[in-house]
Amino acid sequence: MYIPPGFNTVTPYFFVANAERFVAFLINGLSGIETCRTFRADGLIANVQIKLGTSTVMISEASENYPPMAAAYYLYVEDADAAMALALKHGATAEMEVRDMPYGDRQGGVKDSHGNIWWISQRIVQAPYSP
Repeated sequence: MYIPPGFNTVTPYFFVANAERFVAFLINGLSGIETCRTFRADGLIANVQIKLGTSTVMISEASENYPPMAAAYYLYVEDADAAMALALKHGATAEMEVRDMPYGDRQGGVKDSHGNIWWISQRIVQAPYSP
């Protein structure tokens, strides 16, 4: 099985209203990097690929056949406090303040303007999660 570089076995795909605004949040609020963009005949986003750390996510403008849908995502970062502050600066709202969790992550949560929840997590132990 071939999976393109930057993609994983499961790759999140966002259908959102106002995809341009969402792409701007991923780039400015979550430090993403745009790697590819195509447009539909009506000029709206057909597909944008954004690299977030070691993963790529895809975004399309929602449509009648593919309406907007929100979900929750776990985002590993180098510095949870700084990443949380950046997301809030770029329009996210706080779901949970950053704190050390009993499972070895320093974590906070935000909700973006499209209704997605992002659990911003910094692993503070060099060990796998234990049962």
